[in-house]
Amino acid sequence: MSLLERVRDCAIYNAEHYRPFIVGAETVGEITSDVAQLLADRPDVFQVSDDAVRLNPMLGDFAACTSAVAQVLESLRQAGHVPGWRGEPYPVGTDYTAPALFEMERAAVPLFGVRGYGVHLNGYVERDDGLHMWIGRRSMTKPTGPGLLDQVVAGGLPAGISIHDNLIKECAEEAGMPPELARRAFPIGTIAYRTERPEGLRHDILFNYDIQLPEDFLPRNTDGEVDEFMLLPIEDVIETMASGRAYKFNAALVIIDFLVRRGLIAADDPDYVAIIRGLHMW
Repeated sequence: MSLLERVRDCAIYNAEHYRPFIVGAETVGEITSDVAQLLADRPDVFQVSDDAVRLNPMLGDFAACTSAVAQVLESLRQAGHVPGWRGEPYPVGTDYTAPALFEMERAAVPLFGVRGYGVHLNGYVERDDGLHMWIGRRSMTKPTGPGLLDQVVAGGLPAGISIHDNLIKECAEEAGMPPELARRAFPIGTIAYRTERPEGLRHDILFNYDIQLPEDFLPRNTDGEVDEFMLLPIEDVIETMASGRAYKFNAALVIIDFLVRRGLIAADDPDYVAIIRGLHMW
């Protein structure tokens, strides 16, 4: 196996499996036939046809659409169709910078194939014996990727908080990182992917940061979402990623982007161009 296989894990997508989810004149997601069938008995909220699922245009404004969708999602939750309920509202729109058309529960975002957003932080340490990276093992209670390896800090980006403020919050919750240290993190770009997962279609943009951590910093989880932290030589990180799926699918992409930027994947690598292209599947 190879690092390119980790990139390909985030590009499992067949357009024939989906019909567009349309709000007004905008396509904001993609929905499978199975999910469309679940929505078909609520024409007051969703207008389901063979070629599309549309939010009923009679619903009106942002608040009315959010409320109507929330009622349907609560019914689906009670019927067991929306596992991993978070209680976090996510914006639904055409782009991160575009005004949200309404909000929906985070756990339902993949069912509708709408854009999701997150923030990930590569925490690394420069030691005399080489470059090391802090890696977290996700709690076995996490609804997605339980027990898999992840960044030292990573989290979704809900509505009503800026990217930077969300990063500071996640640093405190996931790694016990004080704000004065977390503010040293610097943005290094984004990755994007569209891939079919057990929870639905993940069509995400991740805002990524790097931080060089002091050698004496020891991350400490405070919200129960990380079972352990490990400071690993970057060579071990690469070997584990290349040999299997020990890392959460999108965490692998974030680390691969780090490896490209640090020159740890050579331009002469035969997979170099394919890897870089695969990090930005808008």
